[in-house]
Amino acid sequence: MIQRENWAALDWFRIAAAVLVVANHTSPLATVDAGADFLLTRVLARLAVPFFLMVTGYFLAAGGWRKAGQTAKKLLLYDLLATALYLPLSFSIIGWDWAEWLRRLLIDGTLYHLWYFPAAIVGIGVVCLLRRLGAGAALAAALALYVLGLLGDNYWGFTQQLPLLGAFYDHVIFALTEYTRNGLFYAPLFLLLGSFGFQMKRVPSAVCFAAALLAMAAEAWTLHSLDWQKHDSMYLLLPLAMLFLFSLLLDFNRGQRPALRHISLLVYLVHPWCIVLIRGGAGVLGLEALLVECAPVHFLAVLMMSFLMALLLAAVPLPQKCAPTGRAWREIDLAALRRNAAALQECLGQSCRLMAVVKAEAYGHGGVLCAKTLQKAGINAFAVATLSEAVELRKAGIHGIILILGYTHPSQARALRFWRLTQTVVDAEHARSLEKMRVPLHIHIAVDTGMHRLGVPDHDLAALRGIYRSKYLKVDGIFSHLCVSDSLTEEDVRYTAQQAERFYHTVEAVERIPGCSAGKIHLQASYGALNLPPQPCDYGRMGIALYGVYSDDAPVRRDVDLQPVLSLRARIASVRILETGERAGYGLAFVARRRTKLAVATIGYADGLPRDWPEKGGKVLLHGVYVPAVGRLCMDQMLLDVTDVPNVRQGDVITVIGRDGNACIRAETVARQCGTISNELLSRLGQRLPVVRRR
Repeated sequence: MIQRENWAALDWFRIAAAVLVVANHTSPLATVDAGADFLLTRVLARLAVPFFLMVTGYFLAAGGWRKAGQTAKKLLLYDLLATALYLPLSFSIIGWDWAEWLRRLLIDGTLYHLWYFPAAIVGIGVVCLLRRLGAGAALAAALALYVLGLLGDNYWGFTQQLPLLGAFYDHVIFALTEYTRNGLFYAPLFLLLGSFGFQMKRVPSAVCFAAALLAMAAEAWTLHSLDWQKHDSMYLLLPLAMLFLFSLLLDFNRGQRPALRHISLLVYLVHPWCIVLIRGGAGVLGLEALLVECAPVHFLAVLMMSFLMALLLAAVPLPQKCAPTGRAWREIDLAALRRNAAALQECLGQSCRLMAVVKAEAYGHGGVLCAKTLQKAGINAFAVATLSEAVELRKAGIHGIILILGYTHPSQARALRFWRLTQTVVDAEHARSLEKMRVPLHIHIAVDTGMHRLGVPDHDLAALRGIYRSKYLKVDGIFSHLCVSDSLTEEDVRYTAQQAERFYHTVEAVERIPGCSAGKIHLQASYGALNLPPQPCDYGRMGIALYGVYSDDAPVRRDVDLQPVLSLRARIASVRILETGERAGYGLAFVARRRTKLAVATIGYADGLPRDWPEKGGKVLLHGVYVPAVGRLCMDQMLLDVTDVPNVRQGDVITVIGRDGNACIRAETVARQCGTISNELLSRLGQRLPVVRRR
């Protein structure tokens, strides 16, 4: 049974759309019933290409159309590859007419199904221009272009009854393009309709879609009876039917399946060759009566071959990336991560669920990797700091709650809605600004109980009441942050207790407001769980402790068995001998006090290590032995005194953080040497350090 919350409805419908495209080009019911085939190929199958355009607009809108150029370039690459793939067939049709080649490449496509690529590319460009007019004007302009195209498509017979209009189409429009089903008249409207998808107010889509489709079928049959069509891709009711269909799919869409996109695209690309091969093979084998003349069998044969070829092409291995352990890398122990999550969940108590904080690349551990691991372990609530971090998780298939703890500008409200994210309201003004966007959003309210960083002041019940009664902001939760829960001094313990008391008092006050429910409440972060007894909360936000690390060496009240998840390793790039008195490195900061074996390791401050670490006594592990870092840390390398370690060779692995043999260097040790905390040290680890998982 399909789980609605995990069903990638949009991506699954791509497969259905690809099947409809194949049906359109093979007429499966032509030898069974001409009327049924007309309804299948000239009505139902006409939903496929508008769907592809709408889903393109939908995903482009999520990024604020910032990737429009990148998407157009990708489509151009597909177009060029497809043109090359069908060059023999195209040449048999076009010959040496270079003007016709140019027109087809830019507008109509070099083969009958390849028109989609130039249409989508041109359509994206047109929409980018129209959007400058504002949403309403852009939609009106796109609709006007569609109507102009309609008069040269299904309603062409009508234009022929008006001499001037008919002459305009015959001698102007059709002198430039064979069809009005192109990037100027056809694509912009569906791209725009798709881009408005996340703003659609949900309607009883199935009933409305069925009604619109029936009405479109009646329209098609009427136009066919009148013999008005020059082509039959553009119906007056097609945009309405697509709106209801898209709304229906969005009702069920709860994820992404990129593999389905690749398969549907490949089926779209290869099916004409499959038609040629089936027909050619049938001729050679003398099976035309079965494989060609019998329309249902012909369709099924083409469909099966198309999907088989698509699956084979999708399975072709791509060039592998370089080995991630070639220079320096982060090694992540996923088993330790799962054990830490279980230990912290036990610490929180049964009524409080763990919310995994995976901001800053999961404190340098790899945000997507850690989130996927924790999701498989049963965790369905995550917290990040920024919109971009949240979107990255959604793109990777993370479902459940993703709470953005930091400020998001109201102009990004549509992106919050599109990616089904929960936004923190950082104060009353932020709430008012989000409300003005008129985009339905899920939010948690931050309450300032004494940290004075973000949040609505706990005593400002009027502001809280206003947020809870917002029209567009649905309050799913309320939380605060304890600012000195990592300290066990008498003064700080007292202040933490005061913060907790103020928070729970605020929650109780909110619950007394008529018609208001506080929603999910959460107060504890890592040190709140380690130093406080279990709290009456719905979530505990576990950050640094989840990764088996403490912020510093300060004691904690609860002894929880946490294991470090991250090891930081690099390699020896070079080994050389320095005689006594020789100097090395920038500023010649290292002076050999004895005959010294000096090694160069492949990691530096551009990878996130503090530049002054060697000067503060920094050491690494090599063959299980502590060796000092010397001289000045470079951007990409560090110098090590390995005189006392035998058999050091180029390529040997060093450990900056982690275990090597019986020896171990903890992140807390390195952080203390550099005068900082583990949180900063780990979250600064550079993106060029690949993540290697250890299960």
